[in-house]
Amino acid sequence: MSLDDYILQHITPEDPYLHDLYRATNLELLRPRMASGHLQGSLLRMLVNIAQPKHILEVGTFSGYATLCMAAALPEGGRITTFEINDEQEEFTRPWFDGSPYADRIEFVIGDVLDILPTRNDTFDMAYVDGNKRQYIDYYDLILPRLTSGGLFIADNTLWNGNVNDPAHHDAQTQAIRDFNDRVANDPQVETIILPIRDGLTLVRKK
Repeated sequence: MSLDDYILQHITPEDPYLHDLYRATNLELLRPRMASGHLQGSLLRMLVNIAQPKHILEVGTFSGYATLCMAAALPEGGRITTFEINDEQEEFTRPWFDGSPYADRIEFVIGDVLDILPTRNDTFDMAYVDGNKRQYIDYYDLILPRLTSGGLFIADNTLWNGNVNDPAHHDAQTQAIRDFNDRVANDPQVETIILPIRDGLTLVRKK
């Protein structure tokens, strides 16, 4: 048994609705690996349960797995606003939101968060970013001022398959993740930690 399998057998079981969503993601969508999956989804749900944010921002909805994990743990009156830039994704994802017990907690926005969010007055207690890796610093600069004191900014894929630590990799996406990691590590406004879960998950707490 692999260590990953051992871990999955010793955490809270996956919700059947999420199991069906993950299966449909793998059957119907290209690049299904982009979905968070049970382990990371469980961590996101746990973080929401602990932090009890009233408003979460998500950048990069994809099939909605992470969205539903976080929505399930929101406190009374809590909501999540999730942005997906790929309009072709809506046909798959929206019915899964509408068919869930958490439909009234989710605002699903199709479009570029970098264009739309500046036109809104939202503030957030938590943000989960899994969008265009080349724009992680842009997301950070946009979102951090809108994050409440003590709020969490969570960034996915920050180890980028281990490439961030390999000088042989110097493509634009890898370098963008390196630049983001350096920026956050040296920002006096925050405290941060990188968790080696799946492809790397960075937790950033605004002071």
